[in-house]
Amino acid sequence: MPTRKQPRIAVLLPCFNEELSIGATVAGFRKALPDAKIYVYDNNSADRTRAIAASEGAIVRTEGQQGKGHVVRRMFADVDADIYIMADGDLTYDPAAAPAMVEMLVGDQLDMVVGTRRHEEKAAYRGGHVMGNRLFTGLLARLFGRSFSDIFSGYRAFSRRFVKSFPVLSQGFEIETEMSVHALELRMPVGEIETAYGARPEGSASKLSTVRDGWRIFRTIVTLYRIERPVLFYGLTGALLLLAAILLAVPLVMTYIETGLVPRVPTAILVTGMTIVAVLCFFAGLILDTVTRGRREMRRLAYLSQPAPGSS
Repeated sequence: MPTRKQPRIAVLLPCFNEELSIGATVAGFRKALPDAKIYVYDNNSADRTRAIAASEGAIVRTEGQQGKGHVVRRMFADVDADIYIMADGDLTYDPAAAPAMVEMLVGDQLDMVVGTRRHEEKAAYRGGHVMGNRLFTGLLARLFGRSFSDIFSGYRAFSRRFVKSFPVLSQGFEIETEMSVHALELRMPVGEIETAYGARPEGSASKLSTVRDGWRIFRTIVTLYRIERPVLFYGLTGALLLLAAILLAVPLVMTYIETGLVPRVPTAILVTGMTIVAVLCFFAGLILDTVTRGRREMRRLAYLSQPAPGSS
């Protein structure tokens, strides 16, 4: 009776100036997943990140375009495996949780498992980030119908069919939001597992900016909503324009009924223009919805062309 082939596991660690933590991170994943290949993708570090990672036995590669989104795009394109574990190289995520994430992914035949963060140290997670995470998680659920408990977690396990069907359009830390929307839009089977989240090593600085990255994430969510829900996005825009046009037109109509005159011609022209734009928005939404449906079907076919986790 043939035995089931062991899945090939790849651990992906995007890094930028992480010489204080990358060695322990690689060692932690080596201990947790001894059969996995560990890839460290350096994003123009000015310290000894590459050398330390190589000394720990990791496969070290580089990505010249600055930004986590660029690194993830390169990793997903280059690395061939059955199961992918992605984490940060700053030792904030617990490598010991990786086997449980792999087991859930394979056992339940999921396409993504998100490691939701349990904050064991006060310094691990700033208050602004906690509030922003809750706000954006709620916004994502309202716009796309469902969400995750922690949409910004960088600790995730993926199936091959997720990785090879994910186009990766983001450039920076908004990549986690794009991953979440990709899974939600294709109705992929996903799961969550609670993992410990610790503080960065002393002397190591975070690259996150609450305001700057929060704005980029909000802009990404709006852009993805415009792309994935064009009827609702442009329909709402058209409805607001039409409502404003009606409010401006009411006094003109009342004056015309009473006097037979239209004394405010510029307002009448504005109302006409707003009404035309509103109608164009409605039709643009309908046309783009057809395009979006075709793109979604192509992504779904690319997704289905890959084997499910645990099927080999």
